[in-house]
Amino acid sequence: MKLFCSNLLVLNFARHAASVSVLGALTVLMASLLSSCGGGKGSQLDNLLDNPDSGGSSNTWQSGTYKPQSTFANKCAAPRKGIDPETKKPFLDSKGKLVDERNFLRSWSNDTYLWYNEIVDVNPNTDMDPMDYFALLKTNAKTDSGNDKDKFHFTYDSLEWYNLSVAGIAAGYGMELSWINSAAPNRNVVVAYTEPGSSAAAKNVKRGAKIIKIDGYDFINGNTQEIVDKLNAGLFPATTNETHTFEIQNVGAATTEEVILTSANITKTPVQNVKTIDTGTGKVGYFLFNDHIATAERGLYDAVNQLSTEGITDLVLDVRYNGGGYLYLASELSYMIAGSTTEGKFFEKIIFNDKHPTKDIFGENLTPTPFYNASESIGGSLPTLNLSRVYVITSADTCSASESIINGLRGVGVEVIQIGSKTCGKPYGFYPQDNCGTTYFTIQFKGVNNKGFGEYSDGFTPSSTDNEREMIKGCSVADDLTHQLGDEAEKNLAVALNYRATGTCALPENSSSFKLQKTSAPDDLSEVSGSVNKPVGLTNRIMK
Repeated sequence: MKLFCSNLLVLNFARHAASVSVLGALTVLMASLLSSCGGGKGSQLDNLLDNPDSGGSSNTWQSGTYKPQSTFANKCAAPRKGIDPETKKPFLDSKGKLVDERNFLRSWSNDTYLWYNEIVDVNPNTDMDPMDYFALLKTNAKTDSGNDKDKFHFTYDSLEWYNLSVAGIAAGYGMELSWINSAAPNRNVVVAYTEPGSSAAAKNVKRGAKIIKIDGYDFINGNTQEIVDKLNAGLFPATTNETHTFEIQNVGAATTEEVILTSANITKTPVQNVKTIDTGTGKVGYFLFNDHIATAERGLYDAVNQLSTEGITDLVLDVRYNGGGYLYLASELSYMIAGSTTEGKFFEKIIFNDKHPTKDIFGENLTPTPFYNASESIGGSLPTLNLSRVYVITSADTCSASESIINGLRGVGVEVIQIGSKTCGKPYGFYPQDNCGTTYFTIQFKGVNNKGFGEYSDGFTPSSTDNEREMIKGCSVADDLTHQLGDEAEKNLAVALNYRATGTCALPENSSSFKLQKTSAPDDLSEVSGSVNKPVGLTNRIMK
């Protein structure tokens, strides 16, 4: 079900967060959507507290008393049969009831949630769907700035999560979008990048292409519910092999063109645009790293191998659209950047709630996450660049595991120079927990680097000085959608190269970006503060 007000174009993914890769959802707008259209879970929680025995099973419940989560694990109202694609073994499901699924979530949350003592204990004897019940099992506290303390509480269909995180597959056209303005009139959505081999790439849809119409409906100003529904049907195809017509306007074009796109299961290419840039003071490597998913490991390995062979002396790592994912990949990449500097030091120390001071949630002894220097899946040692400095391009879409690269490298004395804008601020993480076909994500730990720092919940910010905490030496630069990623004229890369050469944040006078900036129009795409809203599972720090 999609929840829309007619002036907003938003996909609700409360149940299955990753049904499409082209957008996932505009999560930042969900709160305002629910507020303006009605809804939310406050009244539901109130009713449960007032009527603790309403609905569900007669299973005995006593507030504050919890049975072990193993008592209820894998007891399912609709047990799965067959082979689990991740474990390659039969599913562990057995016949149970929905109340067993809710009881599992209650006990599991009480045991592993980082702020377990801030959860309101809600009677599981209710007719609520387990996913709706899970939504209540989190802190209601606010930060000093008035934001929710816990903004990262979500679920996936377990098969969808496997396809997205392990196989790197999600349905869509193979284009990620930058949402500059989501509301009509003057809705402004532009292609940020495309996936190689996708329908969008095959039709030569490129970064900077602005959506004008979908299936003949006005995308920019369309504001009736009928039009919004049609736009959503085209933008977020429900199945594969759907065909929709997009009218787009490319960067610098005076006219528009139509492209027909066909939805498909898209296999992501998380590492792209690997290149070596020759400068007067040595070779500089560059690559775009978009997602910490399992298939990224080979791409990162090959990228570093290539750049090492080509003899680079500096690296520009572009993670402006990387929302996070598996932490082990962040550790591996950090080792491949820093090499011998990491010897005898740890990448990140994981801190759980006070029920797990010395052992993790699986009962294993707590040891810091090392800088992994070898890969089991590839086999053998990882290559390394042995750099003492790295330039990192960031944006508000740079989150979690991507931020841990910055924090982990700074923790061992590698100089990080931040180019772009403030990161999103997610020093927390979790272990995915499958139960009865749904994978649940609840915050279970926070991480600190080798120097003991990990409090960057407001993000890392480029600054003129480095305070060894959340302020990092570098340059504030908006996204530049008028140039392709990896183009030396693209503002972020141009500023990084110029900063390396001169120590200043100015663009070189002969830069085409500089000239475009001087003559920018009101609809200028060379300085964009858009948001590339990926599926929520790709915007977090996840342990495998």
